[in-house]
Amino acid sequence: MSLVTLAEALQPALRGNYAVAGLVTLGWEDMRAYVAAAEAENCPVILQAGPSCREHTPLPVLGKMFRYLAENASVPVVAHLDHGYTADECRMAIDSGFSSVMFDGSRKPLAENIAETRAIVEMAHAAGVSCEGEIGFVGYSGGEGSAGTDPEEAAQFARETGVDAMAISVGNVHLQQDKEGGLDEPRIRAIETLTDVPLVIHGGSGVPVAQRTALARGSKICKFNIGTELRMAFGHALRDAVNADPDRFDRVQILKETHDPVEAAARRVLSAFKPG
Repeated sequence: MSLVTLAEALQPALRGNYAVAGLVTLGWEDMRAYVAAAEAENCPVILQAGPSCREHTPLPVLGKMFRYLAENASVPVVAHLDHGYTADECRMAIDSGFSSVMFDGSRKPLAENIAETRAIVEMAHAAGVSCEGEIGFVGYSGGEGSAGTDPEEAAQFARETGVDAMAISVGNVHLQQDKEGGLDEPRIRAIETLTDVPLVIHGGSGVPVAQRTALARGSKICKFNIGTELRMAFGHALRDAVNADPDRFDRVQILKETHDPVEAAARRVLSAFKPG
């Protein structure tokens, strides 16, 4: 296969009652393992570069890494900018070869969020790139609280921006390490009755796996972002590799030992979103 846009990945998911995982990357080791997992599960995957990833590696480098993996993969791969906060960031991602950008204006007043997101949608579409927006702020575990998405505002946002996917706030929280609680399904149902845009859940690591699967197969949620649980899998594998031999110092040899555990963890994530 080759690189695909977010719309090209999510529209079949919307029609086919499944979801696609947006896997949060931090470096070459995890992104390579994620593509290997998607190939093993024979499903599409979205490689995501969030703010912490971009602090470590410049966008032009990430774009080349994502595109290299996509162009050599046997499954569809999306190269996605996660939580772009400015038009310049989104433009740089497009110029760096990303096939999808997410503009996060969720902290802004509704009219401002709509206007800024619409401008980025137009810029992205002109370049043949997809755009995801967010309506209703999704908070952080131990940090800022969430502001739940209002269904009527979500319908207006989708209609007036033309986004290819819409991230919503329905009880989800970024960086959550446990899977207690779950999502507000009545709010999800209220939102999806008012719009046909594929819906996105950020903070998917905190959603119980059974609920992920049920919503993937029975709602308009077509994309779940998963980061924390995969970062935890990488951290455990790296710690084991380092501690296995205190005299070893070659980081290539050490990092190689993270591949299989991270691939296995990613396969578990991906399998939960596939069609029944």
